[in-house]
Amino acid sequence: MHTATGNWKLGLVLSLITTLMWGLLPISMKLLLDEMDVYTVTWYRFASSALIIGVYLAIRGGLPSLKHLRGGYAWLMLIAIAGICGNYLLYVIGLQLTSPSIAQVVIQLAPLLVILGGIVLFREKMNGIQALGVAVVIMGLLVFFNERLPELFSAEGTNGAGVLIIIVAAIVWAAYALAQKQLLKIYSSQAIMFMLYSLATLIFLAPSQVSSVTSLSGLGWAMLIFCGANTLIAYGCFAEALQQWQASRVSAILAMAPLITLFTITLIGWLAPEIALDDHIDGLSILGALMVVLGSAACAAGGIRRKPVSN
Repeated sequence: MHTATGNWKLGLVLSLITTLMWGLLPISMKLLLDEMDVYTVTWYRFASSALIIGVYLAIRGGLPSLKHLRGGYAWLMLIAIAGICGNYLLYVIGLQLTSPSIAQVVIQLAPLLVILGGIVLFREKMNGIQALGVAVVIMGLLVFFNERLPELFSAEGTNGAGVLIIIVAAIVWAAYALAQKQLLKIYSSQAIMFMLYSLATLIFLAPSQVSSVTSLSGLGWAMLIFCGANTLIAYGCFAEALQQWQASRVSAILAMAPLITLFTITLIGWLAPEIALDDHIDGLSILGALMVVLGSAACAAGGIRRKPVSN
């Protein structure tokens, strides 16, 4: 069982960097989608990450071997690749149909689903704090969507479809995360991500219009570079944070990502009102977002107690 080094200061800094990256991601993606289709955006994110991680592993002599992918591990790799490809694509499609703040709040369902998956698959037990956190998240989502609830259940508009797609994105991300947890028994996290990114690059090559990058504006180029770097920086800092600090503490910090998104959208509205993000947030929605953040943090900080196995 992995034990953190206890360097909480470094762990906190790395967690905050990850939170910042994930909080800014939906905004940069939304702006980029005005100039590039979802498949091409996803391909560039996978391709850039696969290239950089591959070079890093090659220099260190750590390129993974496929000989370990036998039996159940091969199936786990298939689940992981389907999960991460589905998450990246569905999140971008959902983001195209809704707003960055909605996407960021709804995607908070993903870590909750990982907890539920741990209960079902690994016989982990949810404690009272976590159960309360789940209830707060559900209530927070209802409060966040207070004025939008009729639209979510209506055939008119796109928010409802976008929310549904992002919920599915959260589900497949949870499947990926649970599969990766088991794959860590035979590969390092960097090796797993390299294989997943490489396979995903091949999968998304056919439907992508790679040459469309030449028509990007200056803002489009900046957003594409940021989206590509975001995956590497965020996941790299996240992995290192887990080495330095307890997973529950790291996860609790990451739950603040929706607040970063809301704050940045507000700031952009003040400084550059010409950049339309189609995001209208009222006081109740802000309260709901806070409830989702607090509920997610409670689920993470509550800890998991493993159910004893009877003989």
